[in-house]
Amino acid sequence: MSKALRIAIGSDHGGFDLKTGLIAYLKSTGYTVIDCGIRDKQPADYPRIALSVALRVSSGDCDYGIAIDGAGIGSAMAANKVKGVLAAACYNEALANNCREHNGANVLTLGAGQVSLREATSIVSVFLTTACSAPRHLRRVQLIKDIEQGHLKHGPETMSRTTINEEAAVELSPQDIDRIAMRVKELLAGGPGTQATASATPAMGPKELANMIDHTLLKPEASKGDIVRLCQEAIENSFFSVCVNPTYVSQARDLLKGSNVEIACVVGFPLGAAAPEIKALEARKAIREGATEIDMVINIGALKSGDDALVLRDIRGVVEACRERDALCKVILETSILTDDEKVRACELSMKARAHYVKTSTGFGSGGATEEDLRLMSRTVAPKKLGVKASGGVRTYEDAMRMIAAGATRIGASSSVKIIEAAKAQAATA
Repeated sequence: MSKALRIAIGSDHGGFDLKTGLIAYLKSTGYTVIDCGIRDKQPADYPRIALSVALRVSSGDCDYGIAIDGAGIGSAMAANKVKGVLAAACYNEALANNCREHNGANVLTLGAGQVSLREATSIVSVFLTTACSAPRHLRRVQLIKDIEQGHLKHGPETMSRTTINEEAAVELSPQDIDRIAMRVKELLAGGPGTQATASATPAMGPKELANMIDHTLLKPEASKGDIVRLCQEAIENSFFSVCVNPTYVSQARDLLKGSNVEIACVVGFPLGAAAPEIKALEARKAIREGATEIDMVINIGALKSGDDALVLRDIRGVVEACRERDALCKVILETSILTDDEKVRACELSMKARAHYVKTSTGFGSGGATEEDLRLMSRTVAPKKLGVKASGGVRTYEDAMRMIAAGATRIGASSSVKIIEAAKAQAATA
């Protein structure tokens, strides 16, 4: 997003207090809020308020709308009479996720008599951070719009078998095709993702290796001068990217302007314990300021507690923020404190959330990347062709080669210059 989302919100007298609380929440999290009334608790007709909110969305003046009455049902009925509006009444996070992911809803209606401010805040957060992007869902949303336009006038009895079987078709993006082609080459060469050993790993040239490295500086004491040096080193050595903390994204963008070096930013770092909506907002801010990749830390405690639904929502919110602007999402597992079962579950949830990479470590935990973990992660994510990033403890050329042999398709390192110098020395003696 190039600007903050604009949210139209309105309520009748019964929803006034809930609206007031939600406006404060929305503004605190960076959204632009348009208050469509009412301004006090005098009796008001909810259809008029819902119409005002719906028109704001229909006209394009606002990105999304929120209408509140006693139950949320009447406002949904009224809003759905406006052309271009898809309104849904939601009473929990699951419905909010579903109405966005499956139905592309652009107006949320809430019942002040059904949900508390705390519950409403969570529902709104999910609604605003979930996207409808799967082809099968987008096709069905288009069917709803066709009904509105009068273009769809038949039922299932007249549907063609081609239409019925559309869902079975696989749609691949250019990035998917590139990853598949790279994976085929790797398998034919016995490279990443195979069970090759370090001794069987062919030497990699400095140029090829540099294009796999995220040159990283995440120390809390890093200064602006350190970031200047980091970016200069990245340009000089043609590293794939620099990986920095959120506060330095805009500086890195300015320093790297005109180069081919990408910018990765960490989110929820290093503990992963922030709320999902905060991580999604943090990711969006970093992307607006110039990040093209987001390395997010999962909610480790939720994973260990078996709360896979929360972990999935945690990851998915950041993934959707990335996909809105064609950024990549890497999911940091912190493997050193996970069991093998937890590592596999984390990888599976990352695939389900449509992340682009899984990553071993923050570098701030009790351990870093290991060959065993990389092999396990690589095997687990192979069905969805996710990349695997080795980070934490990769300090030498030999370390990098062992990680690549074990399945790493990207390397995160702060000793990147030293690694490339060793690669150049290796190439000179070959």
